[in-house]
Amino acid sequence: MDDKRKDDVFYVCTLIEYISRETHNHRKDVISCFNKNDLTRQLRVAELNHCLSFGQVSDELIEEYNISNGDYDTVAECKYTVPSVTSIGRVYQMLVLSVYKDDDVEQAIIDVFSSFISDEISEFNSNVYYSNPDYLRCSYLEGRMLE
Repeated sequence: MDDKRKDDVFYVCTLIEYISRETHNHRKDVISCFNKNDLTRQLRVAELNHCLSFGQVSDELIEEYNISNGDYDTVAECKYTVPSVTSIGRVYQMLVLSVYKDDDVEQAIIDVFSSFISDEISEFNSNVYYSNPDYLRCSYLEGRMLE
């Protein structure tokens, strides 16, 4: 995968994190609003959207996909410094890139954000989001957090 494509994956992962925070939803609830074709489109326009604010792009997608507000607010519940949206986007990007198969990065994005590990990464009072990327990959593949 070339660097541009990796950057596009980073942008889309960060955008999903941003939308989730804005709408107070689990990441799996936000990703469920998108299908593979939607993600293909978002990856294709990522370079253009990158010039816009996350707020603007997020607002447009929230409206277009009718993403309603939830009650999952990990930012408000965080007792420590909240990691930036881009920091968490990078965590997801590295995990997605480490597990995708057959050049189907869209499915990997859906699978990672829909899995148990998404709530683990979003628990900002834990140390999961800054864990070793290999540990996250192995835990994801195992289907549970490894000890």
